[in-house]
Amino acid sequence: MTFDPASYDFTQPSGPAPIRASTVLPAKRENIELHTADGHKLVGELALPESGPITATLITLHPLPTHGGFMDSHVYRKASYRLPALAGVAVLRFNTRGTASARGTSAGSFEEGVGERLDVEAAVRFAVERQLPNRWLVGWSFGTELALMYGAVEPVASQVQGAVLLSPPLHRATDEHLRLWAAAGKPLTVLVPEHDDYLQPAAAAERFRLVPQARVVGVAGAKHLWVGEKYASRVLNEIVDDVTEAGSGPHGLPQEWNGPVATAAT
Repeated sequence: MTFDPASYDFTQPSGPAPIRASTVLPAKRENIELHTADGHKLVGELALPESGPITATLITLHPLPTHGGFMDSHVYRKASYRLPALAGVAVLRFNTRGTASARGTSAGSFEEGVGERLDVEAAVRFAVERQLPNRWLVGWSFGTELALMYGAVEPVASQVQGAVLLSPPLHRATDEHLRLWAAAGKPLTVLVPEHDDYLQPAAAAERFRLVPQARVVGVAGAKHLWVGEKYASRVLNEIVDDVTEAGSGPHGLPQEWNGPVATAAT
């Protein structure tokens, strides 16, 4: 059965409540479908601020589906739970072709990052058609490969402001893709865990020298999957700092919420 984001049960605590891993803050959430140029239907969710302007739009590209990555991978799930309320940020999550989650299964099958180009294009096209402003690609692991390979070329390049990369392995993305980003001149932030399994901060800084505007940030103590609230929060703060004018504030995003909250099952 497809998960319905309207099924969250919000209650009003007696005072400010701590924001935990499963805390869901208010937002306008809807299940969406994306349609690729080669005829696949992809499933996803869009979370928007309940009120006020949209400060930025995140088009999230998830980790490798053959190794457990999907639209509900925990950093993206927490982004959708928190950022619409805390920062006015819209969060678009979707399953690439052949990927399944509680939302459902996207049509097609995994294509090693090749056919997924059309998935990226479909997501960006959806955001443009919905008039979602200040659009940014956010890639994690395999998703960074998609952002690097397809974010600096048309039809995507002219429709996004830049990208934030989490744990880039640089397996499929080559130096040529980095040179395309350099030529595009678009902002690129690269968050690299100290204990990453594939590419650690010093090596990442060397590889991304090809992109003069890239900002490479090594995160002490973190691992490839950003497990732990400390590291997930750090990622969300860095993203908000990059994509919004106000940023996350001098102490980062709030860690408490004084208003209705729900608790996610996972």
